Amino acid sequence: MYLADRSAPSGAKTAPPDRGSGRAPAVASTVLALGTVSLITDISSEMVTAVLPLYLIAGLGLSPLGFGALDGVYNGVSALVQLTGGHLADRVRNHKLVAGIGYGLSALCKPLLLLAHSLGPISVILALERTGKGLRTAPRDALISLSTPDELQGRAFGVHRAMDTTGALLGPLAAFLILGVAVDGYDAVFGVSACVAVLGVVVLMLFVPSGAGDTPPRPAAAPPAALPAPARPNPVRLRDAAALLRLPRLRALALCAVLLGLTTVSDAFVYLLLQRRTGIDDQWFPLLPLGTAAVFLLLAVPAGALADRIGRRTVFLTGHALLLAAYGLLLWAPDRPALPYLVLALHGVFYAATDGVLPAAVAATVPESLRATGLALVGTGQALARFACSLAFGGAWTLWGTGPALAAAAAGLLCCAAVAGYVLRPSPPVAAAPDAPAPPDPARRP
Repeated sequence: MYLADRSAPSGAKTAPPDRGSGRAPAVASTVLALGTVSLITDISSEMVTAVLPLYLIAGLGLSPLGFGALDGVYNGVSALVQLTGGHLADRVRNHKLVAGIGYGLSALCKPLLLLAHSLGPISVILALERTGKGLRTAPRDALISLSTPDELQGRAFGVHRAMDTTGALLGPLAAFLILGVAVDGYDAVFGVSACVAVLGVVVLMLFVPSGAGDTPPRPAAAPPAALPAPARPNPVRLRDAAALLRLPRLRALALCAVLLGLTTVSDAFVYLLLQRRTGIDDQWFPLLPLGTAAVFLLLAVPAGALADRIGRRTVFLTGHALLLAAYGLLLWAPDRPALPYLVLALHGVFYAATDGVLPAAVAATVPESLRATGLALVGTGQALARFACSLAFGGAWTLWGTGPALAAAAAGLLCCAAVAGYVLRPSPPVAAAPDAPAPPDPARRP
C-alpha cells in the first residue's frame, strides 16, 4: 500500500522529486492510493450493476421504458449531486472529507438492497447510492489533478481509471461466480457487495492523504518576529463557480461533453442489445461487462499518455468514433461468433480514450482553488445528458424497437461528434504585432 508523505506542504502542486534516485515517480502516491480505493469500491458497485438489468427486467418484469427511466434516475441523481460535492469540497478545502462522505453513503446503501424486492424501494436505494457517487467523484478527481503536473494529467487519470477498471473487471466475475453457487443468488451478490464497500471506506480513511490545496501551506521555520500572520484563503462562493463558465475552453469542453452524452447509450442497454442480437444465455450476461472492462484496463494508461503527447482533443474524438463503429456493428454486422468480442472491444477502447482524458483536459483549464468545482461542472453536464439519453433510448426501444432506436442514436452521435470536433479545434495562433519604431535617441545628433 502506498502512503503519501503527509509532512509535505499541502499547498504544493506536486511533491518534489526524490534527489537520491535522480528521477521523480511516474505517478503520485495519492493517485495510487485513490486508485486502490476505487478498485475496491468498483468491485462492490459492479457486482450490483452486472446483475441489475437482468434482475429488474427478467426478475421483476420491468419494461425497457421503465428500466430506461430507472437507469436515467440512477445516473441523473449522481449528476445533480456531483456539482454540490465539487463546490462543497472547494469551499471547505478538504477534498478527502467530502469524498469520504460519498464513499460512506454508497457503502451504507448496499445492505439495504437485501431488504428491497420491489421497484419503489429499489429506486430509492439506488438514488441514495448515486448520491454518494456524486459527492465523491469531483473531490476524488481534484485530489488526482492537484497531485500531478499539468503535462502528466492524462497519464495520472489513466492510471487511476485502470485501477478503477480492475475493480470493474473483478466485480462482474464475482457476481457470476456467486450466482452459480448460491441458492438465493441475487441476495448473495448484494450481501457480498456490502462487505466489499465497507473495506473501500476503511482504505480511504487510512491510506489516502488529504491532498493538495486542503489547508494553507505551512511556512518554513524562521524567527517569529520575521513571519507575518498567514493569510486565510478567500472562501469559494457560488458566483465563483458560475464564473468558471466564462472561461472559453472550459465552456467548450462542457458543451461537447453534453452533446456527446446525449447520444451515448448506457452500458446496460449496450449489453442488453448485444444479448438480444446474439442470443447470449442469461447465465453469461453478467460476464459481458468483463469484455469492456478488460480492454479499458489494458488501454487506459496508454491512451492517457498518448493524449498528453498528441493532444487530448484527438484522442477524445477518436474514442467516440470507435463507439459509433460499435453501434454500426450492432445494427448491420452479420451475426458471427466474433461479433460480441468486437463490440465489447470497441466499447472498452471508447472508455479508455474518453473517461480519463476529459477530466485531464478540464483540469488544465481550471484554477487550483476551483478544481473540484470545474470538474463537477463538466461531469454534471455529461451525466445529465446521459440521463436524457437513457430516457429517450428506453422510450424509442419501447415504441419503435431496438433497430430504429439505435440507428437514431448513431446518427445523433455522428452529428454531435462533428460539432465537437469544430468546437474543440485548436485556436489559431495570434499574430504578433509589428514592432513600433524605436524612439529617437535625444543624445544622438541628426
